[in-house]
Amino acid sequence: MSLQSMTGFARHLRNSAGVQILWEIKSVNGKGLDVRFRLPAGLETIEQKARILFSQHFKRGNFQAAVTVDRSAGVAKAILNEPLLKELAAIAARLREDYGLAASTPEGLMALRGVLEAPQETADPEDQHKIEEAVLAVLDETLIQLAHNRQAEGRALGEILTVQIAAIEMLVEQARLDPSRSFDAIRSRLAAQVSLLLDAAPALDESRLYMEAAFLATKADIQEELDRLEMHVTAARDLLKEGNGVGRKLDFLTQEFNREANTLCSKANAASITSIGLDLKAVVDQLREQIQNLE
Repeated sequence: MSLQSMTGFARHLRNSAGVQILWEIKSVNGKGLDVRFRLPAGLETIEQKARILFSQHFKRGNFQAAVTVDRSAGVAKAILNEPLLKELAAIAARLREDYGLAASTPEGLMALRGVLEAPQETADPEDQHKIEEAVLAVLDETLIQLAHNRQAEGRALGEILTVQIAAIEMLVEQARLDPSRSFDAIRSRLAAQVSLLLDAAPALDESRLYMEAAFLATKADIQEELDRLEMHVTAARDLLKEGNGVGRKLDFLTQEFNREANTLCSKANAASITSIGLDLKAVVDQLREQIQNLE
């Protein structure tokens, strides 16, 4: 399944069951699945079934769904009462001859009560049931359209996340190959630190100082952090391939990325490693910001 963004919009109009049905749905980020409906009077009974439809299509997101039902689309055409129209036309002609009144117009005659008879609407429970079923069917079609829109944005997000994960991998490799982590560089730093201490306090035991310095250097080693960061990069790529519904997992993974980046910065004993750690934190923040949009 493909990645799906939590932001999207869908609008779907269809004539069904003798009425015109229009659904408009907007979705934004959300920790869970939250749907707010705006339903016309008489259709409140469909809300529970509508919520079930949402849960079948989506796992997360805040949704606003509104439906309008135009019943005039299915009303039969008005009926022309021709006998009455002929009678009224004859009366109008006689009045014009007898009293010199202005000639009547077809529009004027058609506007008189009874000339056009509209069919009486009746509240038929069977028709109401058909309308409710049609509204739910159009909702399902709208949700499919919304899912397609969210998937399209999800693909674009996936491309951005892929680039950011690659940037993290590159920074990890830079830290791993940084000259400050070479054996010669570490030995030179230890020798310089021990020399400074001996100059300040000649009575100190040189061998003991070397042991302490070596211990501190071991604690400052960032090999484990780099290994874990590489593992997280692999896990992130696997989740992107897995597709839909991985937003929560990726969000948790960015927390792990951030934890390792913080530890790397705190343990860094060279300005170059600190710089890489800060760049890493910046990319992780960008990654997490984008992941907030994923379902």
